Amino acid sequence: MRLQSLRLGSIDALLTRLPDGRASWQLGSAGKRAAAAIDRGEPWKALPRLGSLRVASGRIVVDDRVLDTALLIELQGRDERAGAAGPHDGYVASVTGRYRALPLDLQVRTEGALPLLRDLSASAESPGLRLEVAGTAGAATVSFDGRAAALLGDRRLDGEVRLRGPSLASAGQALGLTLPATGPFDLQGHLSHVTGLWDLRVTRAAIGRSLVAGEFRFDQRLDPPRLSGRLGGSRLALADLGPAVGLPVRAAAAAAPARPPAGAAVVPRTAPAVPQGRAAGRVLPSRAFDLPSLRSMDADVQVAIDELDLGSAAIAPLQALRAHVLLEQGVLRMQGVEASVAGGRISGSTRLEARQQPARWAADLRFAKIDVAGWIRALEAPGAAGGSGSSARAQRQQRDAARRGGAQPVRAYLTGELSGTIRVAGTGRSTAEILGSIDGQARFALGAGTLSHLVTELAGLDLAQALGVWVRGDRPLPLRCARVHLVSQGGMVRLRQAVLDSRDSTMFVAARVNLKDESLALRVAVKPKDFSPLSLRTPLSVEGTLGAPKVAIQGAGLAAKLLGAAALGAIATPAAALLLLIDPGSGASADSCATSPG
Repeated sequence: MRLQSLRLGSIDALLTRLPDGRASWQLGSAGKRAAAAIDRGEPWKALPRLGSLRVASGRIVVDDRVLDTALLIELQGRDERAGAAGPHDGYVASVTGRYRALPLDLQVRTEGALPLLRDLSASAESPGLRLEVAGTAGAATVSFDGRAAALLGDRRLDGEVRLRGPSLASAGQALGLTLPATGPFDLQGHLSHVTGLWDLRVTRAAIGRSLVAGEFRFDQRLDPPRLSGRLGGSRLALADLGPAVGLPVRAAAAAAPARPPAGAAVVPRTAPAVPQGRAAGRVLPSRAFDLPSLRSMDADVQVAIDELDLGSAAIAPLQALRAHVLLEQGVLRMQGVEASVAGGRISGSTRLEARQQPARWAADLRFAKIDVAGWIRALEAPGAAGGSGSSARAQRQQRDAARRGGAQPVRAYLTGELSGTIRVAGTGRSTAEILGSIDGQARFALGAGTLSHLVTELAGLDLAQALGVWVRGDRPLPLRCARVHLVSQGGMVRLRQAVLDSRDSTMFVAARVNLKDESLALRVAVKPKDFSPLSLRTPLSVEGTLGAPKVAIQGAGLAAKLLGAAALGAIATPAAALLLLIDPGSGASADSCATSPG
């Protein structure tokens, strides 16, 4: 049936549809086409064709059990006058309630009433009518200023959009997208939609301290829907994507309510609770991943970020990050990962399979010629000039000068070009569970490096040598070799080899870390090569947990040496007691990195 024109002074309607499809708006007996439209969740296609609609005021209650939707629409306005619209012509509507699980509280302004209904008479090329929307959709604050037609059918939208909220996931919920959980965000761009195909050009998106932009297309016509596009930007902070990997949102940022855009209706709401990303007393994030959302759509997105901040002042950010993100049938892959840092490169790939329970994660990463002092800022010596902030070339020159010896002071406790690989895999529902089951290994080597002389002597408890170094000033010792090889099985990580060898000493490290309960046991032993008149030479140990490590001196060997020295001093003279504290040194070995002490 087609209605050429419908004019209403006021309307008060209750539109109800029962779970079996029977609806109060059904006119006559529902034919096969109408029944099929209802089955597809498109009730507007079962409505009569409508040529024009004029409503002075109205109150419409929608109770749709099929779409699990309950809305209250309050409408008022006036007709356009013949020839041209007056300054007060148009319609204003408030929409409150929920569309499925999404709460809505929107204020709508339009030049006519038809954008609120299915306009079957409009052509696909019709630009529609002016439409302004402001309010909240879920946890996101929304504003739209553009043109639209057929809002309840094959929507046609084109205009400027702004979204603000506590997480990108809330904006994704409003748009029907699967987006990562993040910190608070403010997104501005241009949105268009024609018959199930969405295009969003993000001109600026601030997510916490991150600044990104991009172009995206979301195709709802496919099964499952598919997101494609490009993500770029000047800065991306890993902490702002923390919830996506199980980390909590910064308390201050999460508690700050998003300020609505100019002209938007202010809707009071409580600040969202800060998600708990870690179990009590634990370091590894235990917040469960949203795995079902990874199975609800596919994605193909190219990533090009100028700077990736890893979230710690002790580590330099990655530069020129490039990656290809693919999500297909519940498998999330990051391919072609490339980034530069401190004169070197990091490359590789990761894979998360969400289609199985528990999810399986794997990573294959490679590190090539990274200046370790330039990357790990915590290695910089206090008061050192030209440290981690220097260019890669300057860092290489400083390292080469240090290896040549002389009176150059220590700028970083450890230097060198780091290269290595990480190949690991694990299963779980959170970062903590995956790491608690991790299998694999990692190998690293440090080339053309140096180690602080003072650190070497203190690690070996060589009191006389350490005192001498402290008096004359710390100097870098060239490293002959430096290698680390660790293996993990079922979340139990063991160091098979960890050696730092210089002309003065060889440092061996043995460690065992249980990532299931976060317990650790680490032992550092230094084997001197030179003579020292006053050396305790006993291993250092670190025990406890990742969140509360405890450093101690292994007491058995130290006690025996001190008791022996005390007994010799009582029998002979106090000077004789020092004989047991003399360390003659072992001399240089052929290749300390070939084996490590058992």
